[in-house]
Amino acid sequence: MGSYKYKYCMCFTRKFRSPDAQPPPDVRAAYLSFNSDVHALRRFLSQAQAEHPADVDRIHALLTAASGGHGIARLVTRSPAPAMPTLDDFFAFLFSPELNPPIAHLVHQDMSAPFSHYFVFTGHNSYLTGNQLNSDSSDIPIIKALQRGVRVIELDMWPNSSKTNVDILHGGTLTAPVEMIRCLKSIKEYAFCASTYPLVITLEDHLTPDLQAKVAKFRPNERVPSPAALMKRIIISTKPPQEYKEFLKVKDKQNGSGNIADLPDTGSLRRIDSNADNQNGSGNLAADTGSLRRIDSNADESDGKDELDEQDEEDSDEDDPKFQQDTACEYRKLITIQAGKPKGHLRDALRVDPEKVRRLSLSETQLAKATTSHGAEVIRFTQNNILRVYPKGTRVNSSNYDPMIAWTHGAQMVAFNMQGHDKALRLMQGFFRGNGGCGYVKKPDFLLTTGPNGEVFDPKGSLPVKKTLKVKVYMGDGWRMDFSKTHFDTFSPPDFYTRVGIAGVKADTVMKKTRVIEDQWVPVWDEEFTFPLRVPELALLRIEVQEYDMSEKHDFGGQTCLPVWELNQGFRAVPLHDRKGNRYKSVRLLMRFDFV
Repeated sequence: MGSYKYKYCMCFTRKFRSPDAQPPPDVRAAYLSFNSDVHALRRFLSQAQAEHPADVDRIHALLTAASGGHGIARLVTRSPAPAMPTLDDFFAFLFSPELNPPIAHLVHQDMSAPFSHYFVFTGHNSYLTGNQLNSDSSDIPIIKALQRGVRVIELDMWPNSSKTNVDILHGGTLTAPVEMIRCLKSIKEYAFCASTYPLVITLEDHLTPDLQAKVAKFRPNERVPSPAALMKRIIISTKPPQEYKEFLKVKDKQNGSGNIADLPDTGSLRRIDSNADNQNGSGNLAADTGSLRRIDSNADESDGKDELDEQDEEDSDEDDPKFQQDTACEYRKLITIQAGKPKGHLRDALRVDPEKVRRLSLSETQLAKATTSHGAEVIRFTQNNILRVYPKGTRVNSSNYDPMIAWTHGAQMVAFNMQGHDKALRLMQGFFRGNGGCGYVKKPDFLLTTGPNGEVFDPKGSLPVKKTLKVKVYMGDGWRMDFSKTHFDTFSPPDFYTRVGIAGVKADTVMKKTRVIEDQWVPVWDEEFTFPLRVPELALLRIEVQEYDMSEKHDFGGQTCLPVWELNQGFRAVPLHDRKGNRYKSVRLLMRFDFV
């Protein structure tokens, strides 16, 4: 039992008692169900908690351990002989995020499928420290993104002021540049610090041919199609330079075939050695101008018609005196996931060619229009090709968009501003907590299959309820350890409530909340919520704690977002994070998840 004193009216003191965390009634009932029966304990772990048989053995050994320097044995004084856990032991286990997490921490999905069968944790303008107009460019945001498990890094390559080297910056703005070599060194050092699965670098190439030659230092090897085969590899996504296209024209005329139209758009996945030697200080990298003429985020957007840009400015330099065939060929060898700008109608851009793999880039606005008029074609395209979506140009404050429209249509690379700490980014972070946080999440089967009559999944259609998720919010603790006693309220302990809901297809999306518990550092709600789910495979469970304030905006008390398809059944300790996604040291909720 703790007590807290608060001063008010300058000279008066109020004293509040705050009880220590106590097992809620459901936990006591669960404990009594096995109490002194070792077989009943194993049955509880197997049935109520739905633990894997190997985990049942591990947890059972932990709860009945006689001694040792780990786990529950550190929490209480134990007798030398193995014994059944006490109620305090059992409660301490259930309320520990390390011992009883809400989702698995290991990669468990099949990682040998084609690359296009995965959602990939993707960044946008990964080098920017702040807004899109006048913030600094740096390698620090790149490092932070890689530490969070981001698997697609975007860099914009421009000649420096003397035209002798390569800078990274957001062109056409007041953003300060950073040297490309600095970004490359950081990428090389941190590429696989959080995930061993492949890192994709997409690049906007605004370089001259001689600087393209300076960039071309990767060593390509054999072609491989899956994330598992590309582990600890760096791969490049870009559009071939104009010089390479000219080289192909010359070569094609020499061969007399008269058929080069398909070559520049042919895509592949090729293994790239992330430990390739740096030469001339240029580092390891390649280029990317996107596939739909990678529109700068400050460029004009589509006029809304069912058409793409008719002419790519970069496609008009056929008589460029700087044309260098050898450089273009070396530069082309870097390209692993090839992007080519389609011209004409959107339907043509989305046409599927079984002999090719392409990467197409659309702004969030273009995607919204495409899914409205050609939703089925978008899904068919993403079954074998790669679709990248990026923020519209008006998001100068580095905010983000709702990723669900992209995910429900199969877009693999949903590019986000990782410095834009908003609700949308929390959804993104939560989504990629799935599959062990490796940065790759396997698409559900319904986005990869086509019906007998060519029909595909329709996220806007009338869908039946597949599963019902029951969520019970028991209690919370940890704020008293992680915050000062006056952080939430100067004159009294906090008044916490919890918001719980689903982010997913429109029919599944909802938010609910508990009642407010006044003047308690260890709030006990003991409330249950039910969520019918039409598409549980793409649903995210949103959890947010607020501190109620009658006169001002409610204070933030922590949040997390968890993939529904990954939730562990039964009692679980759910750690909370700050607005940026950093996990608090102690703040957690005791919850229960059941599927019916």
